[in-house]
Amino acid sequence: MSELSAREIAGYIDHTLLAQNASREQIITICEEAKKYEFKSVCVNPLWVSTVSRELAESNVLTCSVIGFPLGTSTTATKVFETRTAVSDGADEIDMVIDVAAALRGDRDSLVNEIFAIAQAAHEGGAILKVIIETCLLTDEAKVLACEAAKAAGADFVKTSTGFSTGGATVEDVALMRQTVGPDLGVKASGGVRSVETARAMIAAGATRLGSSSGVAILEGEQSGSAY
Repeated sequence: MSELSAREIAGYIDHTLLAQNASREQIITICEEAKKYEFKSVCVNPLWVSTVSRELAESNVLTCSVIGFPLGTSTTATKVFETRTAVSDGADEIDMVIDVAAALRGDRDSLVNEIFAIAQAAHEGGAILKVIIETCLLTDEAKVLACEAAKAAGADFVKTSTGFSTGGATVEDVALMRQTVGPDLGVKASGGVRSVETARAMIAAGATRLGSSSGVAILEGEQSGSAY
C-alpha cells in the first residue's frame, strides 16, 4: 500500500473546534478551512451546529456535533434530546460520549441500551453515530466491552477520545478497536493527531476517520501544539 499524501488524508479529517470559549469568528474560520482543504466534516459543540450547517450548505463537508460532551455523564434521555436537537439543527454526524463508569464496571447492557437509544435518534434524522469510549480511562477489557456494545447497539463508528481527558488516541488502541469491531464499523482516532506522520500511523492501524483541530497544520506539513 502506497503512503497516503497529505491531500488524501484530508478526506479522513473531522476539522474540530470544541473549546468552550470559541467565538463565532473562529467557527466561521474553521468552516472556511474545511471547504478549502476538503476535510470530511467540521465538528463543533451543539451551540454551533446551525451556524456550521449554514456555512457548509453549498459544500460537500459534513456537519458534526458532539453529545454528552466531554464527560458522558448526562442521562440517556438528555443525550437523546441533544441528539435530536443537533440533527434538527443540521448535524449529519453525532459523536457521543459513553457512560465511562458503566464500561469500567462491565455493565454491557447499560451501554447497549444507551447507545441504541442515541443511535436510533441519530438514524431517524438521517445522521450517523460515532461512539466515544475515552480509551485513556479504560482497561483493555473495558475498551473491548465498549466497542462490542457500540457494535451491538447499531453505532456506525467507535472513537477513541474526547481530547479533553488524560490522553488521546494511540496506535495500539486504534488497532485494538479495529480488531474488536471488524471491518464494517468505522474507527475514529481523536486526541493528539497533530502531524501527517501520526495521521498515517493511525490510518495504518485501522482508523477511517481522524478528529483533529490541527488539520491545516497536518496538510501543510507543520507540527501543531494543539491538545486535540
